[in-house]
Amino acid sequence: MADSDNSRTLSPVTQGDLHSFVMESLPTNPELAARLIAPLDIFNDDLAFTVWREWCEARQRLIEMCLRQQGLETRLVSMVGSPSSAPEAWSVADEEVGYSSALKEERRASAAEDEVAAMLWETPARSSAGAAAKLHAIVTKGQPCVTSDEYPWPQIRAVIADLLRIDAKTSTPPSNTLM
Repeated sequence: MADSDNSRTLSPVTQGDLHSFVMESLPTNPELAARLIAPLDIFNDDLAFTVWREWCEARQRLIEMCLRQQGLETRLVSMVGSPSSAPEAWSVADEEVGYSSALKEERRASAAEDEVAAMLWETPARSSAGAAAKLHAIVTKGQPCVTSDEYPWPQIRAVIADLLRIDAKTSTPPSNTLM
């Protein structure tokens, strides 16, 4: 099931779209998790950006597995109650709904996301967009919620926005003016 996910081809977007994507998701966008898998294909010369895209895919997989596990757990609890109150019934119902299997998949997805995140932290960025992508992953992974106003989350989001503005200014082609 998971093997075929690794062969997906990501469609291209422009550098400006990267800026819009990250800028929109920084402060308060509650749909951040869904947007993490947005197809991006820029800065192929910045390995940090490439690893960030891999992290986005691993993060999305983790979110999907977490939601699946939580849904199955809710179903299981509604069927038989808590595992401590009815351990035998829990085991039988677990076999039926596949909760334990989903829990293992979630743990594997979490380990995979942690592994790619560690690679991302170790990969030097070669552009301000690559550095912004790394910071975006830190914010996404570390803040308690996407709207957190606690230190240092707003400050980190501000640094990401600064990096993206700088990148937008330095990568905008000069206007063709006649002399």
